[in-house]
This record gives sequence, C-alpha cells and structure tokens, in this order.
Amino acid sequence: MASTRLTLSGLTVRFDGVTVLHGIDLSIGKGEALGLVGESGSGKSVTWLAALGLLPGKARVSGSARLDDLELVGASPAALDKVRGGRVAMIFQDPTSALNPVLKVGTQIGEALSLHRGLSGRAIKAEAKRLFDLVGIPDAERRLSAYPHEFSGGQNQRVMIAMALAGEPDILVADEPTTALDVTIQAQILDLINTVRREMGMALVLISHDLGVIAETCDRVAVMYASAGRRAVRRAPASLRSGSAEFPAAARGAAPQARLHSGRGARSPRAAQGLRLRPALHAGGRDLPGGGARAAQRRDRPARGLRVRAGGSRSRRRARARTGMSEALLTAADLSRTYGSRRGLFGAITQVRAVNRVSFSLAAG
Repeated sequence: MASTRLTLSGLTVRFDGVTVLHGIDLSIGKGEALGLVGESGSGKSVTWLAALGLLPGKARVSGSARLDDLELVGASPAALDKVRGGRVAMIFQDPTSALNPVLKVGTQIGEALSLHRGLSGRAIKAEAKRLFDLVGIPDAERRLSAYPHEFSGGQNQRVMIAMALAGEPDILVADEPTTALDVTIQAQILDLINTVRREMGMALVLISHDLGVIAETCDRVAVMYASAGRRAVRRAPASLRSGSAEFPAAARGAAPQARLHSGRGARSPRAAQGLRLRPALHAGGRDLPGGGARAAQRRDRPARGLRVRAGGSRSRRRARARTGMSEALLTAADLSRTYGSRRGLFGAITQVRAVNRVSFSLAAG
C-alpha cells in the first residue's frame, strides 16, 4: 500500500447511549481508491461523518481518526475547518439538498476557494470557471451566475464535485454520489470522478450499494456487516464472489436485487450468488476493452445463464392485450421549454432550450 494518509482505529459512535458503530478499523493510502459497501443502516456514512466531526452534538465519538499526524477525533473546530473541504472533501448523495438554493453556484464555489486557498476577486472567478470546465459543465462562465434549481440533477452533482475539488483535497469521500441519477448519468459521473482522481493524485473513498461500481472503480473494498457496523472486512474487488466462504453473508444485501431465474428453476433473489463480479463484463461473459460509461451501463443486463423476468403478472399482460393499448389518456405534441438568461444589467438575453419538441402518449393500462 502507498503511504497511509488516513487511519481509523476502533472508531465507535453512540447516540443517547446506544452504540451504532462498533470499533471500525480502516486505512487508506495516498492515491488509493477504497470502496465501502454494506447493507442499509450498517454505518457507512456515519463512519465518515464521525471521522470529520459532522455528526450532531448528541453523538459520542471515541477511538481514533488520524490524518497523517493530525488526530481528528476531539480536534478543535478551527482545526477541523481546515481539514473539511481542504485536505478531506465529501460529496453527498443528494446534491440539491447539499447546495444553498438562494445563492448562485459561483458564489458557493467562491466561498470554498476563499476559505481553503485564499483566493479573491478575479482569481476566484477564473478558478471557478476552470473547475466548471474540468467537471464538464458547458458555458461555464455564464453558468456560474445560475442558481441550483437551474441545473439538472447530473449537473448539480458536477457542481458538487467542482466544490469538493476547490480545496485541492488529499482525500475525496463520495457518499453514494450517483444514487439519485439515471444509469447513463451515473456512468458519466463515475468516469468524471475517476478522471479527476488520476489527474489530481487524490485518494478516493467510494461509498456505494453497487458492487459492480466498486469493482470497476476501487483498488480495495471494505464490507461493513453484522447489523450495525461491528466489523469491516477488506477484500480485493476483482475477486469478490458473493457465494464464497470469505464473503460476509450480510454483504449480499449491498448487491442490487433482481428477480432472476436460471433455466426453469425457482425464482429467487439469491439466484446470482455464484456470479463473479468483474470489470467491463458484458452479457455474454466476455471481457471487453475499456470500462467507464459502457461498462456501467451494461451492469443492468443479466449475466449468461440468467434472465430477468419483466412485464408484470400474466393477468396484467392479458388486460393490456384486451385494451389494445389504443386509448390515450395523456398526449403531448411538440412540447418545448426555453429559459432566458441576461448577462449583466443591460446585456442581451440568451435563450437556453431545455426541452425541444418532445412528443409522447400514455395509453390506458
């Protein structure tokens, strides 16, 4: 492993006397990518919120979280302010709730640049534009003057990544950054995180329920299990096998559940227990060159020998057949939406077409 940057030792969290995190031991090295998976409620997010001092006042945190030579547990607010957003940055699940809705996104990024890098004036605007260009937001200079509600969900997540990068962190903690996004946008965001991590030499902690994402992105994986995060077990993601003896049974809850069959066998959500998770694996079982967006989109396809049952119950299909899907309950034709944005007090209004002549119909059944 590369030289260790952050080490958690015996990290324990209690709320109102109830222990919810039981002695977590983890470490991450310089430039390393660590995946953290586990069933809901196992303490994945709480682990990093505790390490960074972001839990509410009633939480009682013990153990150690050491960033190089700095102990974070029990550190002063001033010391933590320099770490959070500076040396360690965090991307949250829902970018909309993480951004301030009444401040322009350029102002919010400017605060981070001023606090962590001491920039001011034109230097802030130039660096904010550079970060927007880096994360792939088009027309970056103009979009700095926009509010969060003027961005799509994927663009808001790009804004959050730009804010996280503003402090040039050593470690980026991404807490399920693609949960609220569709599959195509998920792949783009994951590719973006991988690209900026390589370019900036950051370490990455990726919290996710998707073992396929972890296998494609991370060097190591830590599985939290035993109900409330009593232990964390590390395995190489390329060799993860959910049916193997060393794989914790509770960690299977981290894998996406689907109704799968093998031939004529009984349906079971456990039908894929023997499936080996491998990067860039397509439905025929052959490795394909490259990963990224294509590999991420292929994860929803069944593996060879398995098929996904879809289409609802037989009675529902018969009902749809009887109606012939001919009665349209909702019809839209050439639906368009355009937004106007003025640059400066007397500048010309720029038209942005968000929806362009969309037509669809929704039939009965």
